[in-house]
Amino acid sequence: MVATVVVAGVFILIALVGLAVDPRVITGQPAWAKPARFAFSFGLFGVTLIWLTTFVRGHDRPVRVMGWTVVACVAVEGAGGTWATAEGTTSHFNFTSVVSGTRIVFMLIASLVLLAIGLVTVFLLLRGRVEPPALAWALRLGMAVTTLSMVAVYLMVQATPAQEAAADRGHGMPYIGAHTVGPPDGGPGLPVTNFSTVGGDWRVPHFFGVHSLQALALLGLLLTLGPRMLGPRHRTALVWIAGVFCLALTGILTWQTHRGQPFASPDASTITALTALAVATAVATAVVFLHARTGRRAVRDAGT
Repeated sequence: MVATVVVAGVFILIALVGLAVDPRVITGQPAWAKPARFAFSFGLFGVTLIWLTTFVRGHDRPVRVMGWTVVACVAVEGAGGTWATAEGTTSHFNFTSVVSGTRIVFMLIASLVLLAIGLVTVFLLLRGRVEPPALAWALRLGMAVTTLSMVAVYLMVQATPAQEAAADRGHGMPYIGAHTVGPPDGGPGLPVTNFSTVGGDWRVPHFFGVHSLQALALLGLLLTLGPRMLGPRHRTALVWIAGVFCLALTGILTWQTHRGQPFASPDASTITALTALAVATAVATAVVFLHARTGRRAVRDAGT
């Protein structure tokens, strides 16, 4: 797992140098912006896995195999993105040549293997005994939501209607799949993330789902520190509320993207769904705190 972080760090450095010296633009953004984001995300994933696997007991060999497999997958993903960028072309959806097609196939296989490792990690965390329970469920639910968010990757690699129409006209299908729903890739996007501002973008639910792992793990850690009025069951309940929130949010963002709607320009239906989710989460959280406060007061009254 440490090697994963080192490999990702090497690709981050390469991308940063590229951003500093290479003025080229690919799909409407600096050529090395995407490799930099990918490398940073893989580094964060590696750091998180280092921490997660410390809670797995009695499975040293599978964890070791998983660790080196993650290193290999990150190396394939990082090398593929760096290679494509150096050539001045896109790393994903690109079947314009035998080389680019082979490259993306290997990168997709690496993504699927990472998905499988995520599922195995969830299984090992479910079998193991992690204390306290709130932290245990934070890790389990976070890894589960992260793994489910990989579905967005599958949706990205489906041929778009425009690509299918071009193939029907005999123009072939040099590109299969896209980040955006509606307009082609390369249009206006948000700063840093480059999420489309003119159409749906599959990277949005993928991003929020993948990083739910870090958010829930941080929540689990904070709940182990306080507040004192919360008992173990209350802390676990709050983790479950947060886990359901992350899963529902990823679902709403997937629905928004599917309708070709920009993340930054939600319509009334999306706003209604997000508002309902926020209200339900707030009410459920308030109920947990109220129950904890009532129980604490009852214990104090009984003691007096």
